[in-house]
Amino acid sequence: QVQLVESGGGLVQAGGSLRLSCATSGRTFSSSSMGWFRQAPGKEREFVAYISRLGGSTYYADSVKGRFAISRDFAKNILYLQMNSLKPEDTAVYYCAAARVDSTVVAAYNYWGQGTQVTVSS
Repeated sequence: QVQLVESGGGLVQAGGSLRLSCATSGRTFSSSSMGWFRQAPGKEREFVAYISRLGGSTYYADSVKGRFAISRDFAKNILYLQMNSLKPEDTAVYYCAAARVDSTVVAAYNYWGQGTQVTVSS
């Protein structure tokens, strides 16, 4: 069974930083493109960033470009999302997900974590 487990969420003031982690099985991690999505209350789940299967390519939503950085540690099978200069509008539940191809589309992702809450206070 494939499991993705996020951690690292919390409450932070605007301008602060958080680093999210997503632990997963080695087989899934090494064979998948990995992404981060987020969902705010009353809104649809939206793309945040993805990193290609071998880690050579990354892509970000315009809303987070220059502030967030996605990375992956193949030795530990962990996906990261470093979030800097956080804004209140970044408040959401953040999900990691695995896909067979690089994509910004929710439907392309086969496996999802349970989510971790990020709250940014003004």
